[in-house]
Amino acid sequence: EEQVRRAYPFNEIEAKWQRYWEDDKTFRTPDEIDISKPKFYVLDMFPYPSGAGLHVGHPLGYTATDILARLKRMQGFNVLHPMGWDAFGLPAEQYAIDTGTHPRITTRKNIDRFRSQLKLLGFSYDWDREISTTEPGYYKWTQWIFLQLFKRGLAYQAEVPVNWCPALGTVLANEEIVDGLSERGGHPVIRK
Repeated sequence: EEQVRRAYPFNEIEAKWQRYWEDDKTFRTPDEIDISKPKFYVLDMFPYPSGAGLHVGHPLGYTATDILARLKRMQGFNVLHPMGWDAFGLPAEQYAIDTGTHPRITTRKNIDRFRSQLKLLGFSYDWDREISTTEPGYYKWTQWIFLQLFKRGLAYQAEVPVNWCPALGTVLANEEIVDGLSERGGHPVIRK
């Protein structure tokens, strides 16, 4: 291992380029773009910052989109490749309950950890356009969109059977249930 480090000091090389990318804002999409170039938008599914850090599944998907963003930049496109955090909902609440810490604190701490890990992996995100679903400037627009859907009859209220998890105190989507148990915590789920 030491011989490999001497032949290729990856920890020094990676740190050098990560600093350069950050300081130079290499992957930032300028506010004023060259309109003669085509635009390309690459959006990853925002991770839930509901754990102490990334797992192998996160970079698995992000690698493909990062390759695509880099390819399009090399082909002359104006590329927007932001990152964000889906920080509301059951995963964040459950993590806060499990750790005994307020969700605001665990969410902020986890976002900081996830961000630093993604930067270490060298993904080409535009960190100046980072989004968090907990920011009022973000969720005011999701609320506005929902209201527009509601006004047009595309969202409505109805009495329908749901997947109720008494232990979590919430309704779960079908995708959050495995063999009659909640995906988070393995609690029984009843149809109600």
